Amino acid sequence: MLLAVDIGNSNIKFGIFDSEQLLSKFSIQTHDELTTDSLKPLLGNDVSISNAIICSVVPDADASMREFLISVGVRQPLFVENDFDFGLKIDYDPITAIGTDRLVNSFASVEKYGAPCIVCSFGTATTIDVVNENRELFGGIIAPGMKTMAKALHFNTAQLPDVEIEKPESIIGNSTATSIQSGIFYGHIAMAEGLIVRMKKEYGNNTKVIATGGFAHIIAQNTSQIDFLDNDLTLDGLSKLYRRLIR
Repeated sequence: MLLAVDIGNSNIKFGIFDSEQLLSKFSIQTHDELTTDSLKPLLGNDVSISNAIICSVVPDADASMREFLISVGVRQPLFVENDFDFGLKIDYDPITAIGTDRLVNSFASVEKYGAPCIVCSFGTATTIDVVNENRELFGGIIAPGMKTMAKALHFNTAQLPDVEIEKPESIIGNSTATSIQSGIFYGHIAMAEGLIVRMKKEYGNNTKVIATGGFAHIIAQNTSQIDFLDNDLTLDGLSKLYRRLIR
């Protein structure tokens, strides 16, 4: 069995694979205490994990993750590095600065949906990257995610409350809370749509758009710009990358 681990800024996602099949998945908050005793029950007593591949954008979590994986029988946990062979020409300066999650998602999108493609990840941060028909990753944009925008408004103002991210009944808010919700919800959709349209003008209108991440579903349900919603894009990408590297 292969364990794929996606360590993000807000959550750590785990996926258990038997060959190419995702058997089960679960997640914990990134800053929860990461202990063998707390995580072993989530894996299941009948699951034997022999290999693991990890994509991390939180370096402080790597050591405890490595310790945990070794404790459950993984001899050499494989952490994704920027110089791995993703089958892509990566045009990013410097290549060490691009998040490995963006590399894995771009790789997975090309493998699953083909190129050219626009790869959107809607999470703590929103990233939108472009891969052309020659499998060249040009990079893209990084912007605050929906929840990050809400937290920024709350922490940087004297009176604005922290709000839940949800679709308001009307674009015109009739209270402070619904006004913030509208600004974040519709503002984020407008930003994503505008960026995707601009990217398509530059790279071609036939470019497929793939969305993943915690807020991907709420974006995809409210725009016609998303072609594929793939909640397991990163985990699938890690599984495919592992098989590519060890073949």
